[in-house]
This record gives sequence, C-alpha cells and structure tokens, in this order.
Amino acid sequence: MPYKYIGRTHDFKGKSLWEILGNLRNMGVGRIVTRSKFERYPEPSYMKILKVEPLPQPVNQPPDYLRNVRVLVQKTFRGKTIKDPILIESTSYKTDYRLIPKHEETTYCKLTQPSEPTAQKILPRTMEFPPLLRELIKRECISTKGQVENKDLQLEISYNKRSLNSKYVIAKEGQEATEKFVMGLGKPVAFRLYEGIVLKDEV
Repeated sequence: MPYKYIGRTHDFKGKSLWEILGNLRNMGVGRIVTRSKFERYPEPSYMKILKVEPLPQPVNQPPDYLRNVRVLVQKTFRGKTIKDPILIESTSYKTDYRLIPKHEETTYCKLTQPSEPTAQKILPRTMEFPPLLRELIKRECISTKGQVENKDLQLEISYNKRSLNSKYVIAKEGQEATEKFVMGLGKPVAFRLYEGIVLKDEV
C-alpha cells in the first residue's frame, strides 16, 4: 500500500548532496554547488566542496530515507566568503542542492550586483520585565524601600555574542539603541480577535 503524506510540503528544487557528489569524480572535491533557496538573492551564494565523507546507511532504513553525507565546504553567502570552512551533515539530505557546471563557475561566482551597505543596528542593553514579574518587584521595592525607581524595573538582556554579526552591536553605556524590545502583543495581524480589549499601544 503506498504511503500518503499529510501536512505541509516543501519548496525544495534540486537533489540531495549525496545524489550529486556520489556521481562525480573524486566525490566532487573542488566543484561548486548551491541551494535553490539562496538564488533569491542578487549576490551569488555558493559552496566549494573541500572534503567529503560518506556516512553508513541505517540498519532499519525507512521508505523515505535520503542518505546523509558529511561535507566540508568553503561557503560564500551573498558575495561574502566565510573564512573558516563549514561542515554540512544534518542538512545534506535536503533535495535543495544544485551542481554548477564547470563552464558556468566563473560567471556564477562573480559578484554581478553588490549589495548596498546597511546601517549597523544597535541592540538595547536592557528591557522591561514581564508584567507579572514587574508587579512582584514593585511590591517588593515598596515594602523594602518605600518607593519604586524606573531603573530598578529594567531587565538586563543576555545576548549570544557568537551569533551576532557585523550588522548588530550592543549599545554601550549611555548609547541610545536603534532597536527596542517591548512586552505586549505588538501589532496584531487580525484585530477582530481582540475586539473589546484595550491594547497597550492604545492606552
């Protein structure tokens, strides 16, 4: 009996990495591959194959199994080459890869339309507490100090600094942030779901 899949489908266009590299000489080392999701950008995004290591197939292979492969690549994203090589393994099964023919590599990897430099976004150092926690802190401050100061109601934000790139910086002491994180619903997509409710922006 055939399998019938229910749910969301994907928009991948291409083959898995193993389907491409397994049919090339020397496992495709030195060749250029790209993903269809990267082709929406005007700048070229591609990966140069540096090293390939096949992985064993599982003992109990499911009917929809797509073989994974461990690949070390030199990645270029939107015209900028990442210095350190990147290891691809968990996403190698996705049927979203395309091999660039050798006679097209030079023109494909050439930066034809450079992106305009974007202004650096400054992230805030603090933000307000969640409503319930803020109310508890207010009561505690009133019982101990007799008053509440605004600076006491600011929660210090802890960022993953390894994930920050050149487009984002953390505001220094006394520097005003360009981005703000606030508690609340923000701007609802469907206002009819909040009829009769006074939103924070309307107060």
